[in-house]
This record gives sequence, structure tokens and C-alpha cells, in this order.
Amino acid sequence: MSAPLEDIVVIDLSRALAGPHAAMMLGDMGARVIKVESPGTGDDTRGWGPPFVGPDDEPISTYFLAANRNKESITLDLKSDDGRDVLTKLVQRGDVLVENFRPGVLDRLGFSAERLHELNPRLVLLSISGFGHDGPQGGRAGYDQIAQGESGLMSVTGPDADTPQRVGVPIGDLLAGMYGAYGVVTALHERNTTGVGRVVRTSLLAALVGAHAFQGTAYTVAGHVGRAQGNHHPSLSPYGLFHCQDGDIQVACGSESLWRKLAEAFGIDPATPGMATNRERTVNRDQVTAALNAAFTAYPLAELLPRLAELGIPAGEVRTIDRVYDWDQTRSQGLVLDVDHPVLGHIELPGPPIRFDDNRYAGGRSEHDAPPTLDQHGASIRAWLDEPDA
Repeated sequence: MSAPLEDIVVIDLSRALAGPHAAMMLGDMGARVIKVESPGTGDDTRGWGPPFVGPDDEPISTYFLAANRNKESITLDLKSDDGRDVLTKLVQRGDVLVENFRPGVLDRLGFSAERLHELNPRLVLLSISGFGHDGPQGGRAGYDQIAQGESGLMSVTGPDADTPQRVGVPIGDLLAGMYGAYGVVTALHERNTTGVGRVVRTSLLAALVGAHAFQGTAYTVAGHVGRAQGNHHPSLSPYGLFHCQDGDIQVACGSESLWRKLAEAFGIDPATPGMATNRERTVNRDQVTAALNAAFTAYPLAELLPRLAELGIPAGEVRTIDRVYDWDQTRSQGLVLDVDHPVLGHIELPGPPIRFDDNRYAGGRSEHDAPPTLDQHGASIRAWLDEPDA
């Protein structure tokens, strides 16, 4: 089965997470992704841990494994003549180049956007920065947690307005990678018409502001500054985390009809003053929460979830990470991949979140490759570049 991007060659100069995640998304769809790494150390994330797995003399970072499946690895010293020569050949042969250096670094290495397009006018360049490539703070280094704070995300996350909280995964890096991959595919489609590539830019700041959703328009349109409200929705009630006999349960009532069903099933008058409409319930959220917690504590989770399902009330438990990957629903969606790693042997990896109807695996490939060891494909890539038709 052909993969959607199998004719695309991606040169991945990025490191850490945002750029590697974007390149991995393209690799999941069948692109050939060649990861260029520094000799000796490689991508920064090869040293990020614990946890590490594998032999003591060759420890493998699980962080690195999260962002580098379906890639080949070659080490190049881009300050050397050989490194620049090999990269030049890669650019001439490639379709996409991904980089997340600080603004100006690639220029100083001799590979400005102008130079890259001189070498290959069809090249699509994805450039990811921390806070943008221009503007008064365009040169700042980008780190996810700093960007989460600067973007306002932490101010609307956490138990209350006085306790800002970062998201439990590097969401700025991940979203920047997703937006970047989206921009690349758009530019590749445009290239089919124009015959030339273009520069695609995004940043951690842009990605996080782009994800503000209703919190953004609440301010830009209504002048309302959102604040953290814990595990309950600021505009819907009941919509959040509640307690039952042996744990926590999440319930989402998005309509008045669902509220009436929920309330009546658990002995609550849906027309109780302060709870009759969503607007009232949102203002009086503590009253609603207390009423539902009191009703739910009579039930263990194993009984409460089926009862809510019978009523048609959206609900779910709060799973730990291990229980997510062991869940048959997760595995049925192709979200766990079996791959063979050259050091670790058979391992399971989280899989891509997109499926096509003619593929039993997630992503655009019929098979997936484990993240590479450092310079694993260096010799074969150099040989490919030296072929007469390269």
C-alpha cells in the first residue's frame, strides 16, 4: 500500500521536541525523514532522563523514543566542510527542511532561507522558534514551560487563580510541531501549482495562543480575562470532575435536556433555584458540585459509569497512563505500535493519532520503524547521495 507522503524527503535538522515532532508526523505519513544530528551527542533528548532503558553502556532515553520514530539518523558537523557539503547535497535532494534553531543560527552556518532556495527552489522550509522570528522579542530561546507561562496558558490552568499550573505534557512544543506539519503539507500542496517552495514559520507562542479557543475570544470580544477554575468548565455546568464512592468521575452536561436527565435520575430537582439554567449553574457551580458529589458518593465507579451511560450522560473515569496503554480501546485505535529497535529489541511505542480507512495501522504507513540509534544510517545516506542520479 502506498503512503500519502512516500515521495517526500524530509531533512530534520531540529532537536528537542517541537521540530522532531513535526518531522515525525510527516514520517508517519510515509515521508523519508533523515535526521541530522551532532556527532558524539546527537539530539539533546538522547540525554534526557530518567527513565533510560537498555544496557548501561548504551542507555536509551525514552524521551527521545517519543519523537523520533520513522526516521533515519546521520551525524554531521555543520561547521566542517564535510558536514556542509553533505547537507548541501541533502538540500538539493530534499523536499522539506525542518529546523528549530534560534533565529539567525542557520544563517550563520551558511544556510539562510535565501541560500537554501538557491540550492533547491522547490524546498519547503519549516522554521519553528520560541516566540516568533521577528518582533521585539523574536530572538528569545524557546522552552515549553516558559512559553506556557508567557502565552497565558498557565493562568487558566490549575486549581484556582492563585495557583498557575503547567500542562502535564510539553503542549507548546507538541502544538508547534502539529501546526508546523500542517503548514508543511499546505506548502507542498501549493508547490504542485507554483513549482516553488516557501518558508513556513510558527512558534511555541503562536501555537499556544492559537489554542486559546473560547478563552481568547472571551477577552478579545467581551473583555473578560479568564482564570483557572480547577477541573470545572468556566462556561458549562455541570461539566467537570466529581467524586464517587471509590474514586473520581468526570461528567459533561452540554445541554439542558442532559441536565434534567442527570438531576432527575439522582434525586435532584432540576428546577432548584440557582440550578435551573446553565447560566445559573455556572454562577452557582459550588452548589451544583456539592449536590452531585452527595448523590454520587452512594455509588462505586463500576456502577456509576454504566448508569450514566444508560442515561446518555457523557462521563468517564480518570485513568493513569499505564491503564490508558493497557486499555483495549486504545489498542483498537492503533495507538500502540510494535517495532524492533536495534538495541532494545521488540518494544511498544505510542502510535500516531490518524488512521486511514484502508490501513489497519495508525498513520499512513503499513509498518513503522523504531527511532534510530545515533548515525545508524550515516553510511547508507552518504552512499545514496553519491549515486549518479542523486
